[in-house]
Amino acid sequence: MDERISVLGGGVAGLCAALALAERGLEVELIVPEGAPPPASKLAGGMLAPFCEGESAPPEITRRGRAALGWWRARTASFRQSGTLVLAPPRDRAELTRFARATTGHALVDPGTLEPELSGRFASGLFFAEEAHLDPGAAMADLRTALNARGVRMHGGAPSGRIVECRGMGARDRLPDLRAVRGEMLELHAPGVRLTRTIRLLHPRFACYIVPRAAGRYMIGATMIESADPGPVTARAVMELLSAAYTVHPGFADAALVTVGAGLRPAFPDNLPALRRTPGRIHLNGMYRHGFLMAPVLAEDLADEIVAQREETHAN
Repeated sequence: MDERISVLGGGVAGLCAALALAERGLEVELIVPEGAPPPASKLAGGMLAPFCEGESAPPEITRRGRAALGWWRARTASFRQSGTLVLAPPRDRAELTRFARATTGHALVDPGTLEPELSGRFASGLFFAEEAHLDPGAAMADLRTALNARGVRMHGGAPSGRIVECRGMGARDRLPDLRAVRGEMLELHAPGVRLTRTIRLLHPRFACYIVPRAAGRYMIGATMIESADPGPVTARAVMELLSAAYTVHPGFADAALVTVGAGLRPAFPDNLPALRRTPGRIHLNGMYRHGFLMAPVLAEDLADEIVAQREETHAN
């Protein structure tokens, strides 16, 4: 068995896998080919919301995803555990009731007690106190720093060891049931808005979330479209996301539009991230909308498996 492990892919899945392996003392290299497209995780919201995801995901995502909170807290300075506040406009009150029935880990609250700038705008909301968020760019930079500190070589050349494949849609040739799910997002600079935690706005047709970042920036996202179109953000998506942000806080009307982005999330038919095996490779893939939540969990599973295999080999 090769002693070195070559992790392919520089998104959140590849970085988590490489670090989990390196933390076990294994020899790892991280390979990101020159000219590779930016990973979809660069456009993620960075929400660590296992309870909210229970609205549409199976209980496994809530149960196992909670472990990601401690993993990220220990590895990135951008981690903020300030909870998630779920809101609905008065006309969509039934959406809040439906969301409450589909999830656990929440309390009914007056939104203004948590976010004073929302006082009088929403009569009630659901507060998921255990949930958290992070800045994806900063978090991935922190993982790269940790890999450098452990002597992990990062390069664009050929793999030289056992391959762990984390390239998302780049692995479609080996995982034929992998499909693309398009997501679109905006980043706004709104120094006049002071929100401290992730806000989810429910809507029967398009829901959105608002994630605070440093220096008055907010990430607004994200659409979920069954499409493999990698093209730019659509005007419709921009209008709908801005309209939803304005519904939460009118101060977003004066915000500067800093970034718009679209990316393709990799997903398996059941929308569950998983470890898969093909000849000569282990795949950590199918992140769907759970990349930052489930990548650390699967990375630790991967490391457990490889360590156990090596111990068995050496014992024999």
